[in-house]
Amino acid sequence: MTTNTATVDIAIIGGGIAGLWLLNRLCNDGYNAILLEQGDLGGEQTIASQGMIHGGIKYALGGALTGASEAIADMPDHWRRCLKGEGDVDLRQAKVLSEHFYMWSSSSISSKVTSFFASKVTRGRVDNVSKAERPAVFQDNAFKGALYKLVDLVLDVPSVVNALADNYRDRIFSIDWQRSAFSQKADGSVDTLVASDGENAITLTANQFVFTAGEGNEQLCSMLSIKKPAMQRRPLKQVLVKHHYPHALYAHCMGSNPSPRLTISSHATEDGKNVWYLGGDLATYGVVLSDEALIEQAKAELNDLFPWLDFSESEWAVLYVDRAEPKQKGLLKPDKAFAETANNSSNVIVSWPTKLTLAPNMADEICTLLKQNHTAPSGDNVPANLHHFKTPAIGTPCWETLFR
Repeated sequence: MTTNTATVDIAIIGGGIAGLWLLNRLCNDGYNAILLEQGDLGGEQTIASQGMIHGGIKYALGGALTGASEAIADMPDHWRRCLKGEGDVDLRQAKVLSEHFYMWSSSSISSKVTSFFASKVTRGRVDNVSKAERPAVFQDNAFKGALYKLVDLVLDVPSVVNALADNYRDRIFSIDWQRSAFSQKADGSVDTLVASDGENAITLTANQFVFTAGEGNEQLCSMLSIKKPAMQRRPLKQVLVKHHYPHALYAHCMGSNPSPRLTISSHATEDGKNVWYLGGDLATYGVVLSDEALIEQAKAELNDLFPWLDFSESEWAVLYVDRAEPKQKGLLKPDKAFAETANNSSNVIVSWPTKLTLAPNMADEICTLLKQNHTAPSGDNVPANLHHFKTPAIGTPCWETLFR
């Protein structure tokens, strides 16, 4: 193993949606940026996402707009511009699963919510759906509820990861943290990172290091004795049901809570079947249940909501997901993306998008910090000796791995 040196403007650590979006944004702005990832690209929290790019209406089921709903109101339009190649990153190679997300109630909803959805404040964000326009699964005469169409869209997450990686694949490298280590200056800032992919090693210098590793940010901060910003975990247990129906569904079911009773996204598997990925309150409150008990509850929910469908021959699986986020009082859900310079390391930024939708917002926050830190783009090329490093693979979706 040979060791040599390299210098870049920005070293991004973590190859999920946050790091990949940021890499594209910084390179487009002229920064000599690279990304380092220990595992597969998008292989953890990103690949576990349901792919929803939403505008916040699902946070307004109490009948009023909230801080969370308004923080992401413009995100669907932002992503659509990128999908057309007209935004701050190029997503033209990404696959759209659905141009709309739906919201339905299995029974009558409160007059407050009905009036809210019909009000001027939600115009252009929520529309009624006629019977002829309903998705196939709601065409059955047994469906008696109300159905709405949202401005939200749904993306195939592996294709998003692949598109972002393809744009700058020559700037994405594997790192083995068992063989890599930071060195720090007296003031706590990072001096160098001796990075190894297990076969090659390099002493890396960067003007800024940006942590975008999701749950892995906690370990990275610990390596540098960074106490703030701190991280929290909000767990989910999501059920996946693999069935023989051709119905693709992307929808929230409204219940009695100001959050979706059930959220369903659909994913085609390599063997030609469909998987419904179940989120919402089922996944949030299901963390206290055993896998077996949660699957039984999911079966009961689907039988109640879709009595005209028979899931008795379906396959079932459970996925445990830790949502990694900046620490909040009472472990509350953050409204916005987060980025902050580490308390004791002036050239380290720690960030979390908090949700897939807000990756562009997180990049905005980081670019603002870079300007405040007077970190200017050099326009330099990738150091040639980094090209000896391995390139990480794209993560495999959970709807493929869990049913093998």
